Amino acid sequence: MNGSLRVAALQLQAHDTADFAAVLDSILASVRRTAEQADLLVLPEATFPGYVLERREVDAGAIAAALDALREIARSTKTVVVVGAAASDKGEIRNAAFAIDADGSIAGRADKLFLWHFDRRWFAAGDRIEPILTAAGPLGVLVCADGRLPTIARTLVDRGARVLVMPTAWVTSGRNPDALENVQADLLARVRAFENRVPFVAANKCGSELGMVAYCGKSQIVDELGEPIAVAGEREAAAIFGEIAPPSGKACRAELASPQPAARLERTARIAVSCDPLPADIARRLELLDDACALAPGEVATSGAAPAVAFVSDDEMSDPAGLIPYRRAGYSLLAWATRRGDPWVERLARARALELRLYLAVFDRALGRAFAVDPDGTVVAGTFGGYRLASFPLDPRKTADTTVAPGSDVVEGLDRVAAIVDRAP
Repeated sequence: MNGSLRVAALQLQAHDTADFAAVLDSILASVRRTAEQADLLVLPEATFPGYVLERREVDAGAIAAALDALREIARSTKTVVVVGAAASDKGEIRNAAFAIDADGSIAGRADKLFLWHFDRRWFAAGDRIEPILTAAGPLGVLVCADGRLPTIARTLVDRGARVLVMPTAWVTSGRNPDALENVQADLLARVRAFENRVPFVAANKCGSELGMVAYCGKSQIVDELGEPIAVAGEREAAAIFGEIAPPSGKACRAELASPQPAARLERTARIAVSCDPLPADIARRLELLDDACALAPGEVATSGAAPAVAFVSDDEMSDPAGLIPYRRAGYSLLAWATRRGDPWVERLARARALELRLYLAVFDRALGRAFAVDPDGTVVAGTFGGYRLASFPLDPRKTADTTVAPGSDVVEGLDRVAAIVDRAP
């Protein structure tokens, strides 16, 4: 990737696996129209034959034929195409992303590492983290939930990826039918680009499969500063386009800490946060609020059983791996004082809290604001105006539960990624 790159993401209407043969020609026609306008085209996760397989078997011949058709389109349009497909591999099925080069050859394949909920019923997890070399440059290819583990994208970029590419099937709960939600689409895609200083392209589905797995759309192209270039709607099939430049910045990589193990908190404790120096009568105030602890930049005051807290730096927050040593050491609460004063303070805090399932107290000195984020990535308390000491409950059960979907444990996932990275030559 030496110059700017025309990129596209093709958001497809979801189809049941039983309808794969019926919709294939329509998909290929959309791919051809879009590929004619792009140097790099990304399609959703499990485009072939569909995401919900229901059983551990696929028609490998039908998938191979579909990939061959894409190879012809890639060759004739001179476009790199990345597509999600089920891959038969030594008696197992992988949730794979195939990178088809501009000459029609298969440049490589990335298998989903962090399996999500029921897809582990039929897919086996991948075991490699390496960029794929293509005519569009070295691509860091992730599949859907891989984007929830920050060290996967970090490793791909550190190993040479110049663009992060994600075939995905971002699901939604539908709890708000007027605004379909997914934390990756709404937050983490932008964070992955920002923290690694590379563009990010994700292609999702819209609609539903089997009437019980719903998708949020929002396919997107994000620049290296984490700002959206193009975002698709939530409900309609669409092709989005953008032009990305070669990365010009360098990602922050902190010196990782080696913290001492933290004692586990046994019951819920209320924590107060303030961006101001703690007042001389803080003990009285804590008693009045029934709070066990108060935090301010560089200060801790306790009045009862309180969680261990560690203060972290801007570099540690900016590095996707920066807080992981604290999580491994058992910390449920971290504190971050910064003078950034920009929207990325809250975005990074929310991302780190939900990625690692911990609480974060944040002190934005530039704005004179303190706030707290829970393990779901939700801001649960914050100061404003004359309200200078805000309290929130820290529930240790929330940090102990690192399962983000049935069978999908983020700490186990992080440990597995670390093992893959450690064994690489």
